[in-house]
Amino acid sequence: MAVRLGDIAPDFTAETTEGQVKFHEWIGDKWAVLFSHPKDFTPVCTTELGTVARLKPEFDKRNVRVIGLSVDPLSDHREWTKDINETQNTTVNFPLIADPDRKIAQAYDMIHPNALDNLTVRSVFVVGPDKKVKLTLTYPASTGRNFDEILRTIDSLQLTSRFQVATPANWKDGDDVIVLNSVKDEEIPAKFPKGATKIKPYLRTTPQPDK
Repeated sequence: MAVRLGDIAPDFTAETTEGQVKFHEWIGDKWAVLFSHPKDFTPVCTTELGTVARLKPEFDKRNVRVIGLSVDPLSDHREWTKDINETQNTTVNFPLIADPDRKIAQAYDMIHPNALDNLTVRSVFVVGPDKKVKLTLTYPASTGRNFDEILRTIDSLQLTSRFQVATPANWKDGDDVIVLNSVKDEEIPAKFPKGATKIKPYLRTTPQPDK
């Protein structure tokens, strides 16, 4: 069964390039991104892991831990990391899960037989400190992920977890946000001291509350 938004992320214990990880314990009170790649020693995956390594300070700023997964063994991960570091001019600075028995991939429905037979697709799961799944994304093997977009969605998830707002299309950190319809007009002055603009009764915008 697929992992759905709001589900508790399946817990697991796994060997990684940084030692054994117990997933829920490893997340702790932080957010987490678990992402799978189809296979080690492949070109698109090489660029993706290099990109995540370079962006790790951005994930750190957001209190987010990142961890990768494929069905390859740990020995392959370690050898491949050398290639990633060399070709992407970076240093892989996050753990890679070895899942040769495919137990984690199956628990998270990362294997789509119509697409890749017995290999993981490019899945992304954002998990909150409450261990619930907040976001899922699935890309085909041929398309590398946009990790700037994943950071943008994390900004939205974290903001909307703290305030009664939603983020509009193409929103980025610092832009105006939408006041939830559950907030009554008379509650706006107390909840949003910067005020709100009523475009329609169901569409009210306000400056980002934490800026």
